[in-house]
Amino acid sequence: MRRTVLLAAAVALVAGALAWPADAAPSAPAAFVHPGVIVSKGQLDFTRSEVDAGAQPWKGAFDRMMASEYADLNRTPKPRAVVECGSYSNPDHGCTDEREDAIAAYTQALAWYITRDERHARKAIELMDAWSAVIRDHTDSNEPLQTGWAGSSWPRAAEIIKYTYTGTWANSGRFATMLRTVYLPEIVNGSNSNGNWELSMTEAAVGISVFLEDKASYDKAMARFRTRTAAYVYLTSDGALPKTVPSQNLNTREKIVTYWQGQSTFVNGLSQETCRDFTHTGYGLSAISHVAETSRIQGQDLYATDVGERLRHGLGFHARYQLGAGAEGWLCGGSLKLGLGPVSEVGHNALANRIGHAMTNTATLTQRNRPAGSNNLFVAWETLTHGDNPA
Repeated sequence: MRRTVLLAAAVALVAGALAWPADAAPSAPAAFVHPGVIVSKGQLDFTRSEVDAGAQPWKGAFDRMMASEYADLNRTPKPRAVVECGSYSNPDHGCTDEREDAIAAYTQALAWYITRDERHARKAIELMDAWSAVIRDHTDSNEPLQTGWAGSSWPRAAEIIKYTYTGTWANSGRFATMLRTVYLPEIVNGSNSNGNWELSMTEAAVGISVFLEDKASYDKAMARFRTRTAAYVYLTSDGALPKTVPSQNLNTREKIVTYWQGQSTFVNGLSQETCRDFTHTGYGLSAISHVAETSRIQGQDLYATDVGERLRHGLGFHARYQLGAGAEGWLCGGSLKLGLGPVSEVGHNALANRIGHAMTNTATLTQRNRPAGSNNLFVAWETLTHGDNPA
């Protein structure tokens, strides 16, 4: 009898590792939509009209963006041939410069679209051209994550400039080659580290694939995204234990609990990194929302699948504690490291405003964080682009 029970448990573990969400198998669109990485033309048009009208929260969000260093027309790019990033960016040989120049390119592209001041478009191009002329590689232990962070921001900027700016971008082909040869190979095969790594890397791979119109890479990244998202945020429908990524060989309860930072009680919305800290959890949730938003623009609404359910519960679960609820004894030993970051706008807009889910804690946190700024890694200006945006 005991052997039968153990065998059933083993089968359940394998099923949890290999189960594929049945709804909405990922696939590239017949024709890619541009601009179509995180923000669409309709969303940009709505944002511009609200800023022009002086409406809130968009005008305040725009003012915050324009007051930032990233919108400075005097910004000087700092490209490197080799960006070397160790753990927690130590050493930091070009890591901060690369990430922030990529965010600046996106910021300048947004500023161009909203103001129609061509100086911002030219500055975005200057930043993208400077890096595409120089960079050849990323190295050291944080190489995959760094590539994912910077690689998430570059295609956002490039999409807006290439498909809305009527001026000349002579080196757009060189920029595309940079994304294809320097960034994509380092991120498209994913990571077996903590889940925020692979989610950030996959976000970059999806965005780059849209810009390159690379359907094969898009499908590969989307498949990896669905598997990793299911293994990052727990739903009670998953069973007694969280789903896993097959390549990680987490085939016992003990291994799974260890990977989940020692957490052995699983509830809706709990993340693989909740008991590590909320900051890294925020990175993962943000990347999930970004990929879901890009997918929606490209014609496949993942918010209506388990991805949306995991994001909804993940945001709500962590928002409650970020707002001040004390941790129960069963959760992370009763002690949490907060710091979720400005990561809720995209998911809240899609799930609460568009679909109509009640997300009270997430709504409260979103309002409290407005106007959301940047985390200086790969999140930027999401009250401006997605706050209550119906497009």
